[in-house]
Amino acid sequence: MDVHLPRKALISGVLLMGLGHILFLKQRIKGVLYMLSAFIVLCLIAFERTASGLKFNFNGVLIRGVRGFVTLGIFDPALPIKDRDHLIFLMIDGLICIIVLLLLAVLYALSIRGILKAARYYINTGGDLPEENKISLHSLMDRAFHSVGLAPVFILLSFFILLPMLFSFCLAFTNYSYPDHIPPANKVDWVGFQNFFDLFGGTHGQGMWTSALGRVLVWTVMWGVLSTACVYFAGMFMAISLQGKHIRHAKYFRAIFILPYAIPATLSLMVWSNLLNGTFGPLNAILMDWGLIGRNIPWLTETVYARASMIMVYTWTGFPYHMLMVTSIMTSISSDIYEAASIDGASRWQQTQKITIPLVMVQTAPLVIMSFTYNINNFGAAFFLFMGAGSTGGPSAPDTVSTNANSIDIVVTWIYKLTMNNPQKFQYASVLAILVFVVLTPFAIWNYMRTKSYKESDY
Repeated sequence: MDVHLPRKALISGVLLMGLGHILFLKQRIKGVLYMLSAFIVLCLIAFERTASGLKFNFNGVLIRGVRGFVTLGIFDPALPIKDRDHLIFLMIDGLICIIVLLLLAVLYALSIRGILKAARYYINTGGDLPEENKISLHSLMDRAFHSVGLAPVFILLSFFILLPMLFSFCLAFTNYSYPDHIPPANKVDWVGFQNFFDLFGGTHGQGMWTSALGRVLVWTVMWGVLSTACVYFAGMFMAISLQGKHIRHAKYFRAIFILPYAIPATLSLMVWSNLLNGTFGPLNAILMDWGLIGRNIPWLTETVYARASMIMVYTWTGFPYHMLMVTSIMTSISSDIYEAASIDGASRWQQTQKITIPLVMVQTAPLVIMSFTYNINNFGAAFFLFMGAGSTGGPSAPDTVSTNANSIDIVVTWIYKLTMNNPQKFQYASVLAILVFVVLTPFAIWNYMRTKSYKESDY
């Protein structure tokens, strides 16, 4: 038994990834794979591709990518616009290079961990090392099977989900905005937390942005609570009503009530936008013909009416889903409970109040939380309904022209307007995206942790 073998394997593995596996641990396949990964990354660091061929100058793709991410390019007004550095390309390339380096760091840590594990096995068995095929193939087919199977998915998630998230996160710390900081015609710089201070603290004359943010956040929370409560309790009311034995042909009523959910929501919202038009909308015309109103009601152009219209229309389009959900839960409640309650003299309303509603609410609580997080980000309900309601898409606020946020905007629609309408403030939109992520992530994690699959997991 070579008492120095674990130390020699560890030192060689630290100096060059995979070397300790090859020289001392008899894990040549694993070591070659580790070393090949390190060799590829080192080549991307050390060699630069030029017109005359590869050049060894430690200015490879990864180095240039990270440097471009740090500097966001060098602005040279003398160059034609098409030849200047572009923020978006530099940042995306830099993030890809950083992800590649992080993946190499993870592989490096795994290789060191493998050496330490093999060293413990070597010491515990008195100097015995498994054969290469046994330790490699057996580990691959048994212990590492899940990791190998999930590796392609992890790589795809890294580049198609993690990369856009990181890009949006990084934009929040730049001055990327129209018209003064749009690449490649203009230079974009890192500004640190200045955008956060502008939105949350109203610094440097940016008080209107703080005011707009407060208004949008308050309405976003109100919208999330009210819309979720309305569709949930409306669906529960319809489900309980149609469950009654005195309702004839209940299944036909359910088929009719499901129609608003079956029709695409975008189409329904655009139809409602025309119905609620304050000038020539059919709803106002009908109400005036019936003598219920004396003048047109500005359903979509005054704040109170517009917000009420949002909740009303969303309730109409969303209650069928909750009706079906509650109906399915009610069918699982044992009829013996109701029979016992009837024998004890409980009325139909008392049975509903003491049995049906509590049992349904316990079963649907996680789904209600999920609906709340969905409604917070419900872009269509706050955008398509007001497409024809003036140039700002809804009732204006005192700062709408400057901030693009009107009285019915929630955070997600404000993000859209900040990136599509003038003035285009991409950096503020990124700050808001981070805010939404920070607020909604705890709800999503809490909801997931309450699921049965998570609680019964063995891992």
